[in-house]
Amino acid sequence: MGKLSPCWRRADGYVLRQACAEDVDAYWAGFCEFDPEGARLTGSKDHYERAEVVDFFLRCVDNPNRYDLLLIGPEGRVVGESVINETDWDARSANYRIALFGAVARGHGLGTWAVETTRDFAFGELGLHRLELDVFSINPRAQHVYEKAGFRVEGVLRDAIWLGDGYCDDVLMALLEDEWRALQGW
Repeated sequence: MGKLSPCWRRADGYVLRQACAEDVDAYWAGFCEFDPEGARLTGSKDHYERAEVVDFFLRCVDNPNRYDLLLIGPEGRVVGESVINETDWDARSANYRIALFGAVARGHGLGTWAVETTRDFAFGELGLHRLELDVFSINPRAQHVYEKAGFRVEGVLRDAIWLGDGYCDDVLMALLEDEWRALQGW
């Protein structure tokens, strides 16, 4: 069975859908909006070369063990991504990550919508048993969104992340299939 091609639309025109190779230029344009705050909160570098981003994006699109969902604004610009990766189909588990590519995408509920929509896809459509993530302790907004979506803290790697000017903790979180079902009222 090939990869599914999910697509969801919010009433305000935002779309979350599976990336395809034809999105590479739009992805690069959106990725260029990644601001220093977003980079710091997600552990990304301050600067990437175009070839580096394009090569990685194209490898991801073709990888059967991941879903790279693009968050697209009403005007058609890529404003973020919601990613299921490191999938172990035998164990029915995967990693999750999300990035909003600039301040314009934050503060409008897009992160919450993308997390919850991707979570429901992971369990409801892909049949996962476990979805896990890690979040930096300097990002309490993201941790709050994950907790609202049902993720639970499983542990903390103390002072595990060097930020260039100090350390922060890496908070490990996960959601299990039965917990997701309870959220759905099943």
